[in-house]
Amino acid sequence: MRFPHGLSNILQQRNLRRALIAIAIAGLTCGLAAQLARLPELAETFWWAATLPVAAGLIVSIARDLLAGRFGVDAIALIAMVGALALGQPLAGAVIALMYSGGNLLEDIAVGRAENNLRSLVERAPRIAHRDIGGAIEEVPVGAVAIGDRLLVRAGEVIPVDGIVHSSSAVIDEAAVTGEAIPVTRLRGAAISSGAVNAGDSFTMIASATAGESTYAGILRLVNAAQTAKAPFVRLADRYALLFLPLTLAIAALAWFLSGDIIRALAVVVAATPCPLILAAPVAFIAGVAQAARRGILIKGGAPLEALARAHTVLFDKTGTMTVGGARLLSIEVAPDQDPDVVLQLAGSLEQASHHVVAAAIVAAAGERGLQLEMPGKVQEAAGSGLTGLVGGTRVSAGSYDNIFVHRQPDAWALRALRRASWRSALVVFVAIDGQPIGALLLADELRRDTPHAIRMLRSAGVARIGMITGDRAAAAQTIAAALDLDLVLADRVPSDKVDAVRSEQRLNPTGMVGDGINDAPALAAADVGIAMGARGASASSEAADVVILADRLDRVGEAIVIAQRARRIALESIVAGMSLSLLAMLAASVGWLAPVAAALVQEVIDVAVILNALRALRSGKQHVRHQIPAATGRELHHDHVQLGHGLDRLRSIADALDDAEPDRASALVTEANMIVQREVVAHEREDEGSVYPKIARALAQDHGLSAMSRAHREILHLARLLARLVEDLPLEKIDRYLIRDAQRVIEAIEALVRIHIAQEDDIYEAVVAS
Repeated sequence: MRFPHGLSNILQQRNLRRALIAIAIAGLTCGLAAQLARLPELAETFWWAATLPVAAGLIVSIARDLLAGRFGVDAIALIAMVGALALGQPLAGAVIALMYSGGNLLEDIAVGRAENNLRSLVERAPRIAHRDIGGAIEEVPVGAVAIGDRLLVRAGEVIPVDGIVHSSSAVIDEAAVTGEAIPVTRLRGAAISSGAVNAGDSFTMIASATAGESTYAGILRLVNAAQTAKAPFVRLADRYALLFLPLTLAIAALAWFLSGDIIRALAVVVAATPCPLILAAPVAFIAGVAQAARRGILIKGGAPLEALARAHTVLFDKTGTMTVGGARLLSIEVAPDQDPDVVLQLAGSLEQASHHVVAAAIVAAAGERGLQLEMPGKVQEAAGSGLTGLVGGTRVSAGSYDNIFVHRQPDAWALRALRRASWRSALVVFVAIDGQPIGALLLADELRRDTPHAIRMLRSAGVARIGMITGDRAAAAQTIAAALDLDLVLADRVPSDKVDAVRSEQRLNPTGMVGDGINDAPALAAADVGIAMGARGASASSEAADVVILADRLDRVGEAIVIAQRARRIALESIVAGMSLSLLAMLAASVGWLAPVAAALVQEVIDVAVILNALRALRSGKQHVRHQIPAATGRELHHDHVQLGHGLDRLRSIADALDDAEPDRASALVTEANMIVQREVVAHEREDEGSVYPKIARALAQDHGLSAMSRAHREILHLARLLARLVEDLPLEKIDRYLIRDAQRVIEAIEALVRIHIAQEDDIYEAVVAS
């Protein structure tokens, strides 16, 4: 894979700069040696030889800029060198030549360090692949790989092209592409991206794209754009730098006029350094782009980074961006005396015969609960309405309300399921055995776990207005907007409407747009800064966007804005401090405190200080997190919450069943609920309080949030004691509807409070888990 054309030009320029500084150092050193040997004429010859090549190179550079319609402040350096030679100060000219070429080298070193993360992406691009032809492995250029080729990826190798895992499994390290540090296991048939590293044993894969169309090639194109684009802020700095030239000449002329000493004028010109203006902004911006790349955020150059820093309004697409982008099982509603797991097991078994996206969600939900699925037989599918088939010899149907209740009146529990589905904008799949409905599955597109944290990060970063644009129904959009406290919700929008909404906001304030699908591409292109969720989004959205989030984490949007704001702030600080020091040096030279050689040395000190300060943008600058808990611990805590959620689902089913349960049945249900609460809920809360919260406390800057969470623990344990007391009294009291109602209220309160509580805990975990 060849380096992009822009990178080749940059490398040529840097080699020329190294040659010029070598000449300057050699000439200055030889001249000093000749001076010490009391050979002044030879010394001056060496100093002239050190100055002229640098001056000639500078003349060519200025001429090239003029032909391109640009005029830079490098003219100050040229005037200083030519003036030094004309006034018989060849030593000063040689020092200026060294300082000028040294400043360019310092810039190259600084930019090179800042670009290190971007360059490493290019340098590690795969160049060969191991193609499996009938069991024989041949080494071929990566460009020769065709779609459908079977490839061998050895341990430690970079995956050459996008493809599908053909072995039973593969362990993939995606850190270089997504920024995620923990390797992931991909099973047979799973998609894998080029650029990731095989972190396990050798495996085989089937190529699904050519090298040029693969993920990594797209990343390299983004890298090239990031390295060649120039920010408006940088161009603005160039324009301000132009004002510096007449100011310098005016001060130099004034010093000469007042003192009658032209050497003072030369010293002023030598001391004048526009480097804080022309170096600080690009170095800080490139450093910001590199810091973002380290976090799995590709910013296509300085202009998008500056737009990110100025963002006042951020608009989100809903489906696939703020939400997981597919159907997920929310809850299981059951008929009286039915088991939710049985309903899901039968539905999951039957839906294995369907290719519908909802069927896949049901099968996945059954797998997550560890249910054993059976292969269905004699399956018949009615397009858009449902399935019917045999599961274990039993005739099972799964489908819409109209399909299942076509010849009968709906039961009360079914109407309740429909009502709850409407509240949550969910899809309902009813399940029946031999025509008798036994339950319903509620499925919907859920919020991503990190969405609330992402919104909080944007608020903390100073984004004043956050909105959501979606093609979905208003009810679904309003539900999510209320949960996230958004400022703007636009529902039932087509792509052209999204563009109009973006432009409407742009008229008021700088606006960013975040999306993931092909339909988001026009809005991403129209925004001041378009941000694409590239981990699973469409390539069209990534091409149209200015920023691509490679990791599948929405909170990286806020992180990108924070990085951009810090880079811009550091650039401004460097410019203000550097130009102030430069003006002081010029004034010192004008009154005779600095000779030309000393002025050149002071100028270089200022340049070095400015560049070093601009490089601070390479660091994250995070100060609010004292410690972080390992990512593996975070996943474990989330898994515990998922398992607890199954128990909470059962508590909800028990509370529903108590509506019309007979006394004996009610007693058994309340006893079962108490067992779930004591064995799962209470045990979980005590574990949190005893071992989890102390770890979290060390990672939080303040403990106020955990104090509130501990208060919730106490309330949950209090309700658990009330339920245990009710169960203890059951054999001693006549079970009437009031007792059943009391138990039902306690169970419902525990279920609701624990769900809210674990959602809050998930938010805290997102904030302190290492990512």
